[in-house]
Amino acid sequence: MKEKLLGKTLSELKELVSKLELPSYSAQQIASWLYQKRVKSIDEMTNLSKITRERLNENYEVGQNQYVQKFISKDGTQKYLFKNQKANRYIEAVMIPEFEDPLEQTIARATVCVSSQVGCKMNCQFCMTGRGGYHGNLDAGDIISQFICIDQADELTNAVFMGMGEPLDNWDNVKKALEIITSSWGFGWSPKRITLSSVGIIPNLEKFLNESKCHLAISLHNPFDDERAALMPVQKAYHLEDIIDLIKKYDFSGQRRVSFEYIMFAGVNDTRRHTDRLIKLLGGLECRMNLIRFHTIPDSPLKTSSIQTIEEFKKRLNNAGIITTLRASRGEDIMAACGLLAGKEGEKDERT
Repeated sequence: MKEKLLGKTLSELKELVSKLELPSYSAQQIASWLYQKRVKSIDEMTNLSKITRERLNENYEVGQNQYVQKFISKDGTQKYLFKNQKANRYIEAVMIPEFEDPLEQTIARATVCVSSQVGCKMNCQFCMTGRGGYHGNLDAGDIISQFICIDQADELTNAVFMGMGEPLDNWDNVKKALEIITSSWGFGWSPKRITLSSVGIIPNLEKFLNESKCHLAISLHNPFDDERAALMPVQKAYHLEDIIDLIKKYDFSGQRRVSFEYIMFAGVNDTRRHTDRLIKLLGGLECRMNLIRFHTIPDSPLKTSSIQTIEEFKKRLNNAGIITTLRASRGEDIMAACGLLAGKEGEKDERT
């Protein structure tokens, strides 16, 4: 089996061309073809000599992973299904448009929500992904394919690592993908266009905070240790207070942002007791809170809070100086909303 070029950093490409005894400048050329021109084959890299292309073709391929199905929501959200050959399973990426003119469907902002693993180890009680178990990490090429192989690749303005899997449980590959996306030899994106969401795996969270300038979103969902542990088993290994203490060591008063994701569960985490604890826990930290309406999943006793309860919850946090918003639900009819990604094949939705 040939080795993929897609997902390699410039330093890795330099090592590759050195090993093949190719001109050193060809590493930069290959990077340009992979990430800027986004070719599908080595033969399309026409500024490489024929001999260079032949030598590359012997053991390498571009390695784009094309999507196999697309599902279209009534609100314009699009979910893409990719086959991961190594695990022989499917992962999902979601494109979320914001329309400048809804009638003309003119996209003003296009955000891609990408997966980082095949399944997930975290087993959060409100998430469909974890129910299917963990089946492996995506490599950097698999992650990058979710950016360049969807139909809106040229229109993307933002990205969130909030799809299937826990990004910080696959930090080495996610770090490589972020380097490719934000480097001048790669996509050339500003880190401020990217948000990474995590449950808070502290050792790799610290690495992310030190090694990346991208925004951070922490899945919080309950400010009390025992209650959060019932929803999120990771709390037993990495305590929320320790996560917050680490984050408070970093400066989020400028352009870089930290936010907290908070799914609203009726009678579970939506009382004044919870807001009072959140206000105390997050005191002194420049942050935002994103409230999320829970999308019911099969065989779960959890229910979403009422709109009135959510609005009162939001008001109390805003009055305490924590900027709090209710995230709009997108793509629920195609199982593309928060917590619903499951990597299923053959869903009965509109497809192309």
